Amino acid sequence: MAKRTWVGTGVLTIVLSLVLAACGGNSGTGGTPAAEPAGSDQSAQAGGDAGQASDKLQKVRYAPFNGVSGLAVRYGIEQGFFAEEGLDIELVSTQNPIEALTSKEVDVADSATTGVIVAAGKGAPVKIISSMFRTKGPFYLIARPEIKSVEELAGKKVGAAVLGTGLDVYTQSILQAHGLTKQDVTYLATGVNEAAYASLTTGQVDATIIHEPFASLAEVEGTGHILAQGWDYLPTFHTGVLASSDAFIESSPELLEKLLRAYFKSQAYAKEHLEEYKAYFLEQVKVDPEAVDKAFEREAVLWENNPDVDRSALEDTQQIQVDLGFQDQIYPVDELLDLRFIPSK
Repeated sequence: MAKRTWVGTGVLTIVLSLVLAACGGNSGTGGTPAAEPAGSDQSAQAGGDAGQASDKLQKVRYAPFNGVSGLAVRYGIEQGFFAEEGLDIELVSTQNPIEALTSKEVDVADSATTGVIVAAGKGAPVKIISSMFRTKGPFYLIARPEIKSVEELAGKKVGAAVLGTGLDVYTQSILQAHGLTKQDVTYLATGVNEAAYASLTTGQVDATIIHEPFASLAEVEGTGHILAQGWDYLPTFHTGVLASSDAFIESSPELLEKLLRAYFKSQAYAKEHLEEYKAYFLEQVKVDPEAVDKAFEREAVLWENNPDVDRSALEDTQQIQVDLGFQDQIYPVDELLDLRFIPSK
């Protein structure tokens, strides 16, 4: 299993037994720029029924988000939830989930909602099949301790992670809500996760958009504090979906039903057994447990585990994209969706 070490500043050293990357990297908001080349695979057959031969399971190639957003899925695989559905899950790490789907490298992928919207709207043979476990942007604008408000960022250096992504959308929207635009600051692409955190702690920027557990880590280490939570500013901007190709939808509808059942069972189990899941989390992500506790507590409100896709939210999301120049038109929502496989409540 691939390992990568993250080294930030101070006491921060995050070691992952899977590749960690940020949400919001590959397109609009929920995507993750993979830290390894597209196509680096790992087979992950569930450990629940060890006696069940793999040739009795049906293989599905699935690209979950790299990083903390995909941990509960990996946890669910280890718990045996996917094997219980008769699935042998092959996890695939990819930098571009839409390309991986259309090239048939994967069968199902986590994706930023806007990535699927724009691709499908322009004719790519992909559909949204479900929301992810959360749909609102888990992004935070953090700043050096002496900066007390967003307004104080005028004339200062602000990191927007990766330009053109959902992190950029949220950064600009937060600034605009406080009477600023990106022209009123020095607007920089500072990367994600440890790179974004280091850009703040080394003084490269005065504030940056970032994910957990780095927002909480900044509080624990005293290197920064939260100026704004993204979902307070864009509550209807949809950030994460599961998507599949038209070809796989047509050929294997029963496998999509099974995968979604196991996916949401994994999420529900992790949330209901939080201390157990935190222990697993800390085995994978070597970070201050206090920061992890703060991060889970803060983001509990986002952990909805609702597979339904809010059509009005997709309309709102597209309008925001158009207003910021990230999308050239609004596409018909119903043409983007195939929700037949969502588990019944």
